Amino acid sequence: MSSAAISATHGALDDVLHGGGVDHHHHDDGSKTLLGFWIYLMSDCLIFSGLFATFAVLAHATAGGPTAKELFELPYVLGETMLLLISSVTFGMAMLNMHAGKRDKVVAWLAVTFLFGAGFIAMEVFEFAKLIHEGAGPSRSAFLSSYFTLVGTHGLHVTSGLIWLVVMMDQMRRFGLTDATRRRLSCLSLFWHFLDIVWICVFTFVYLRGAI
Repeated sequence: MSSAAISATHGALDDVLHGGGVDHHHHDDGSKTLLGFWIYLMSDCLIFSGLFATFAVLAHATAGGPTAKELFELPYVLGETMLLLISSVTFGMAMLNMHAGKRDKVVAWLAVTFLFGAGFIAMEVFEFAKLIHEGAGPSRSAFLSSYFTLVGTHGLHVTSGLIWLVVMMDQMRRFGLTDATRRRLSCLSLFWHFLDIVWICVFTFVYLRGAI
């Protein structure tokens, strides 16, 4: 890893470990934190790229088991997709209110975003449970192994985002709109919208393409 990346990552960790309203002696303007977070997102892009490539290779390796067309219910998955896309809009509203300095409204919009994100995860867990109950679990075929790995990895990221949302709502109540909390919200915003983009790729490449 380059010295710039190490410095950026150190800045991000230092920002998280210290309190939201505390000014540090080195007065980080946030550029190192954002740079470090962009580096993290690029590494996540590589992970998802590898998972998409694996799924593309194994998409037809059903081993005589059910195919994507037989398993996927597009109306249900479209419902999941709408929940996540709407959560991106509500997060955008939170960011607009952050720039306007309206702390209470930021917290409220973050809470709404959490509800939509939690709804998405609940639908995904139900979908996984249904497939496993029908004998289409990850061990049934290479196709299903790659499917559960790709979609499950995205789901774990969304779950991490939900935990981060709860942490930010707590920090907003305790510290208010400080430079640190604004910076953390900006990083979370990048993360959340990144997950939306990945899900659009999942919906198109895995579900839509597989069901047609």
